[in-house]
Amino acid sequence: MRNRELRRFFLLYIGLSLALCACAHACWGRSIALWTAACSLVLGAAVGLFTYLRYRDIARISARIDAVLHGERDLSLSHMREGELAVLTSELDKMVSRLYLTADELEGETHALADSLADISHQLKTPLTSLSLLSELMRKRLMEARDGLSPQDVRDMIDRLRVMQGLQERIRWLISALLKMARLDAGAIDLARAEVRAEDVVRRSAEALAIAFDLADVSLSVEVQPEAAFWGDEAWSVEALSNVLKNCLEHAGRGGAVRVTASQDALACRIRVEDTGPGISEEDLPHIFERFYRGSADDGEDARSSEVDPCGVGIGLSLAQSLVAAQGGAMRASNARDANGAVLGARFDIVYFNMNV
Repeated sequence: MRNRELRRFFLLYIGLSLALCACAHACWGRSIALWTAACSLVLGAAVGLFTYLRYRDIARISARIDAVLHGERDLSLSHMREGELAVLTSELDKMVSRLYLTADELEGETHALADSLADISHQLKTPLTSLSLLSELMRKRLMEARDGLSPQDVRDMIDRLRVMQGLQERIRWLISALLKMARLDAGAIDLARAEVRAEDVVRRSAEALAIAFDLADVSLSVEVQPEAAFWGDEAWSVEALSNVLKNCLEHAGRGGAVRVTASQDALACRIRVEDTGPGISEEDLPHIFERFYRGSADDGEDARSSEVDPCGVGIGLSLAQSLVAAQGGAMRASNARDANGAVLGARFDIVYFNMNV
């Protein structure tokens, strides 16, 4: 018998039974001693059978747990009878189900992380490759023009330097946005809860992009109700609106326009941004806020690349939505249309709900 606890129990039981038989024989005679021995044997057999059945069930549980540890996903202990072991097996089954659910979630997060790292690598590789090529072209031009640079050479180099500055800004913005998104995902951003005037949010967002709008030849018009306000974090609300404005700037096109309106009603403070670009295709609308999603229009042959807006990497809108949602708000994308249903451009609605609703 390998179970020492069970062996000690049976040795103690046999010892007590022999002691009782001896005491009965000494006090009441042989017949009483025989009855005592018979009762001890029957009781011992009953205890032994119960113990055997109990340890058999425990062995089954142990075997099923070992099978789960080797890859099976189901304990398959429905045959257990009622009692403490049945309760134990039910709790074990719940624990195994929860562990596998957690393992599946971790596996999904691992795949998502791998995809994100691949996207980040691609987004960083593109501007870095361009920087390397431009640097090599400038080096060759300087080597060829040792005796002096012509005015055309100077203009070409200035243009290339401007492109290189834009690419560096693209990398800086990308890294900054990724760090902000990582902090949001980790819950490491402390959002303030104070009254925020929509007029201040729109003004600060527009001022930060004033030069970019001028360089892109895109007009920006603003119409804000003075009383429009909400409870939230002004700095991060400016960050969210700036990313939406950058996206509209990129797609409005040269000579286009972007319009921002803000209003207040009984339910919420509403900020709307519209552009005069081609709008958002129906197939892209469900995915427009997904991280690193660029849309079918950005992958075609006619896709435009903006030097003044480093936001065209599928991060800006995702970051904006995350910042709005973190403050209890909501953000929706759609297309602005005229009375005949023709698309006038893209539309983004940001809603910050009132606290007293």
